[in-house]
Amino acid sequence: MIKQVTRHIVQNEPLLFEQSSPGKKGYQLPALDVPESDPEKVLGRENVRDEIDGFPEVSEFEALRHFTRLSTWNYAIDLGLYPLGSCTMKYNPRINELVARTEGVAWAHPYQPESLSQGCMEVIAALESALAEITGMDAVTLQPAAGAHGEFTGILMIRALLESRGNARKKILVPDSAHGTNPATAMMVGYTVENIKSNDRGMVDLGVLERVVTEDVAGLMITNPNTVGVFEENIRKICATLHDKGALVYMDGANMNALVGVARPGDFGVDVMHLNLHKTFSTPHGGGGPGSGAVAVAKVLTPFLPGPRLKREGDKWHWNYDLPQSTGRVRAYYGNFGVLVRALAYIMAHGGNGLRQATLDALLNANYIRTLLEPYYELAYKAPSMHECVFSDDRQAKHGIRTGDVAKRLIDYGFHPYTVSFPLIVRGAMMIEPTETEGKRDLDAFIDAMISIAKEVEETPELVAKAPHSTRTLRVDEVTAARKPVVRWIPRSTASQAAD
Repeated sequence: MIKQVTRHIVQNEPLLFEQSSPGKKGYQLPALDVPESDPEKVLGRENVRDEIDGFPEVSEFEALRHFTRLSTWNYAIDLGLYPLGSCTMKYNPRINELVARTEGVAWAHPYQPESLSQGCMEVIAALESALAEITGMDAVTLQPAAGAHGEFTGILMIRALLESRGNARKKILVPDSAHGTNPATAMMVGYTVENIKSNDRGMVDLGVLERVVTEDVAGLMITNPNTVGVFEENIRKICATLHDKGALVYMDGANMNALVGVARPGDFGVDVMHLNLHKTFSTPHGGGGPGSGAVAVAKVLTPFLPGPRLKREGDKWHWNYDLPQSTGRVRAYYGNFGVLVRALAYIMAHGGNGLRQATLDALLNANYIRTLLEPYYELAYKAPSMHECVFSDDRQAKHGIRTGDVAKRLIDYGFHPYTVSFPLIVRGAMMIEPTETEGKRDLDAFIDAMISIAKEVEETPELVAKAPHSTRTLRVDEVTAARKPVVRWIPRSTASQAAD
């Protein structure tokens, strides 16, 4: 167990622009072996400049060492686990990156004719079929480019179906344990939003739900497992309650990492859902994308899927544009294709049994952390945890320490912080998702660090309150940093004075 502040040598690393010195170059070219010409005469004065204004002038070795040093400051999945809950920041097999970079796949042009795209179309068809089987739904579209985009597509289809019945209705119900983007999605499609409070087990209260489902309700947007890491055990009754009133059920599949190969939303009665292929099916998550928010639907919604749709005629694939009830395109071309290739490679490599085992490993890891940390941190809900566990900072708050302080102290132990203060329905939330790719050794190291911090809070809370201590930039005023970002190096001595 780690019991003291980590110390290491910190070199002052200025920006590359600050290292610049006029006349330095990172290259040396031989003398020209052809007659030299005047660039202005050849290109025109308006297309020629002597220098790039402000461009750093450094040697090759200075540039190399600068970026190598910066790389050692980064935290990455290759270095350690990301315990971020509700994000599924897991290691993804490198072989899937190689597959996505296959020349015929990576360089396929979106405007090339169907006759030259049969392989790519086969990939799309195979992935749609696999995802339909995994979710228990009737059809899948891969057009949406991200999770929230998938939500938008799903609610758009619900509206189109209800309009075809003569009444689009007015309202979408969203539990307070649902994914954070759900209310915004419903508003964008033209619905008002009514929030539903969770019960003391972190689940949808059936009594409340039955009272609020009226003829004005178009549907329910539910996340399952929800954002407190709890499976909605009454999901069949929830779906039946909506269906009895002519409404539909949208399921946010952001946490599908806990269900793949074990349970299928289509079997619960879900009408439409999205999957984050960049969370559950192998594309690295974060860094601004690209992603994929594939949408799976029950039979009643298939006529409203975005077009075009793949259609098999003889031994060839074609795009079918004859879709009179389609909501239309939601994205140019057909999804982020590299993401789709990675997802299919991931599914085929695992197979059905492998996907199920990955899910079971994710559940095991989360509950292992939950069990060992429960004596030291307050568990938000006593219901069984799924792929993530959520604690509150209630015990630490008695000593003046909140979830953000514990997270910053965790950095001193060499770990990326967990998800801080989310979900909002848990006061001082500490949301932890280890994912299935983490082994016992790394989990134990993380658990030891969290236990050590819990003991520090009781014995030396001031140490935790001022964390982190070993980073190159000490604790900052986060509000000012967000409003007035300053991208330049501040020596530790200056930073220490500012902190004091």
